[in-house]
Amino acid sequence: MAEINVVPYIDVMLVLLIIFMITAPMLTQGVKVDLPQASANPVDPNEDDSEPLVVTVDGDGLYYLAVGDKQDQPIETEQLQAKVAAVLGRSPKTEVMVRGDSTVNYGRVVELMALLQQAGAPSVGLITQQPEQDGN
Repeated sequence: MAEINVVPYIDVMLVLLIIFMITAPMLTQGVKVDLPQASANPVDPNEDDSEPLVVTVDGDGLYYLAVGDKQDQPIETEQLQAKVAAVLGRSPKTEVMVRGDSTVNYGRVVELMALLQQAGAPSVGLITQQPEQDGN
């Protein structure tokens, strides 16, 4: 009668679980912004399942682009427009989303949206945060 000893498999599984628990928070990248709250329905993903291009405006009105290795460093408007145009030139169906801090001037977000449309984005989406539900 042959039996399989599963104890080593359980040990490996627990080690992998610990590794994933430690590395998962490190995978989140980007700039810390306080998103405005709105109860809106989520946007349906596009057909080709590509990641959306996310541009962030922080509370100081600085722009950040979630592409490349310098995602946490501000980017100038000319560089932003050139990089967005390059990404959209390679993949025209890429969705462009804006993460705007709730304390930033509304005009700064509108300037960014106009800049993105000049770079070739056919439409620009806004990222919001679901409002917290009270226990009532």
